[in-house]
Amino acid sequence: MAQLTIYLPDTIESKARKAAKAKGKSVSKWVAEEILRSLDDAWSSDVLDAAGAIPDFPSLKQIRAGSGADVHREPLG
Repeated sequence: MAQLTIYLPDTIESKARKAAKAKGKSVSKWVAEEILRSLDDAWSSDVLDAAGAIPDFPSLKQIRAGSGADVHREPLG
């Protein structure tokens, strides 16, 4: 595991320490998790768990059914 030194303004360090303490984690562990979370480009587990949670939600076809036909558009350029 790599070791990293970072420099933070006192106000940010204080907030980071409070956030880590509130989560019951060391500052190092909290910072590592926050960095990992910010680098992760996948959907969060909360979003994935919500997928399909509304069984009677209309399909895209049903939503567009009352919209009528698209208007003819001139090509760009």
